[in-house]
Amino acid sequence: MPLKVGLLGGGSWGTTVAALVARNAPITLWARDAGTVDEINTRHSNEKYLPGARLPEKLRASTDIAEVSANVDVLIVGIPSQSFRSVLEQVKEHIRSWIPVISLTKGLELSTSMRMTEIINEILPGHPCGVLTGPNLAREIMAGQAAASVIAMEDQIIVRELQALFNSGLFRVYTNDDVIGCELGGVLKNIIAIAVGMGDGQGAGDNTRSALITRGLAEVTRLGVAMGGREETFAGLAGMGDMIATCISPQSRNHHVGVELGKGRAMQEIIDEMSMVAEGVKSAPAVMALAQKYAVEMPIASEVYQVVQGDASALKVFRGLLRVSAGAESEPG
Repeated sequence: MPLKVGLLGGGSWGTTVAALVARNAPITLWARDAGTVDEINTRHSNEKYLPGARLPEKLRASTDIAEVSANVDVLIVGIPSQSFRSVLEQVKEHIRSWIPVISLTKGLELSTSMRMTEIINEILPGHPCGVLTGPNLAREIMAGQAAASVIAMEDQIIVRELQALFNSGLFRVYTNDDVIGCELGGVLKNIIAIAVGMGDGQGAGDNTRSALITRGLAEVTRLGVAMGGREETFAGLAGMGDMIATCISPQSRNHHVGVELGKGRAMQEIIDEMSMVAEGVKSAPAVMALAQKYAVEMPIASEVYQVVQGDASALKVFRGLLRVSAGAESEPG
């Protein structure tokens, strides 16, 4: 019998993952917005987040979180980081014991600096948990273009079962047991994507973009390893792969924020006109708190934090980054 799956979150990535899983197993998606749910069920589309995409007719949606989370064999959570905890609290009374819970969210909780799998372990103890992450731009995947992702869990028996659940056509899923590294790769690259976007918004060239991505990956790796991740993870799909896609694609929300900041626009003005969350903006304070806690120098992330907090302009920060003196490549800076 195929696994019965519930997915929480009706944004672009949650809807895309639901569409992929629907090819392999029965799945119901939960969304707060009744209009989105009705559109998925009747017109098999989600125009707000995936304009022009056709969703599988087998994909069902509901506004009833109890219906979606009860009696399922796998629960997938694609909720923005700052609402992640409150949604899991709602699920707690409905979910069956011991079923796997997989996060799609690439962010940190601002008040605690916790990763999403840490929140799952706190609220739903005893449930095997993991993360699906990688260079996954939703619209490209819905258009049928090839992509690769990583599912990371500590339990290697369960992770192989879930690998088959997510594998679909040209969407290839690899396994990894480095949950910390894979999860942090997806979180930390968002900050670097904002920095690259700030340069692009000011007319920077490919050489500058390449330097920022490379030096950004170095500081992301330093923090990730200090927190318990493995260095090789940050050279893979969850690290370098995700960073490249997020830093160069016009579909990237974090890159878009950086571009607009580079043009001199105000942070709040940019956020107000976006329909989806740019996790790098939300997570920047938590990232800097972790850098301080683990005594890791992150000069690029620090400058981005100053801009998103409104304490510095993108123009001033970007010029400052270009003037930083260069030491050994293995050193921060």
